[in-house]
Amino acid sequence: MALGLITAAIAPIATSAPAVATSNTHHISQLLDSARILIPAGTVLEVDYDSEDEEINKVIVRPDETAPLTLTVETPLRTRSGTILVPAGSQITGELRPLDDEVGTQFFADELILPNGNEYDLDAISAPVTRTEVITEESDPDILRGAVIGAAAAAVLAEVLGSIDILEVLGGGALGALGALVFGGDTDEVEVVVVDPDRDLDVTLQSNLQF
Repeated sequence: MALGLITAAIAPIATSAPAVATSNTHHISQLLDSARILIPAGTVLEVDYDSEDEEINKVIVRPDETAPLTLTVETPLRTRSGTILVPAGSQITGELRPLDDEVGTQFFADELILPNGNEYDLDAISAPVTRTEVITEESDPDILRGAVIGAAAAAVLAEVLGSIDILEVLGGGALGALGALVFGGDTDEVEVVVVDPDRDLDVTLQSNLQF
């Protein structure tokens, strides 16, 4: 995965000091307020799915499903001089949305949360994901092992397979273990979109991000 290396745009701080101490304090405060970090549009943030379960390696949603998702910055974003701008472990929140013109999904990010708790509006998207799989009654339920499954996909998969072991479910409030789902239904098969968070969900800034 590509690592976006960028340079922080920080306003220079003047070294001349005013004669009056109170004015000096005010002047420094103004300068610090104007010292902002600008991360330009086009920068790529490398991410992975945010889970304590190391077995989680894919996200499954229905093609028409919108599912909230939280990702974790996997590789810190640095300036060319090595200064860390976005630390590893920062969280990116957003949602997977259906594609308009083909079967698939795409992640839209709306917020960046740094490890220190600071939150920033984020306008970033992943590449479209069009990898699909058709699951039938004859499918091995182990295909779902290590998957995070959207709530809509979970319901229809349970109809198809009868009883399935789902590790985690997206949507419907807090993310958590679902266990075995048992539903009755007449659905014979379902097409789902299979997302590899480590490979598919790196996000590209669509507009400048300023701290």
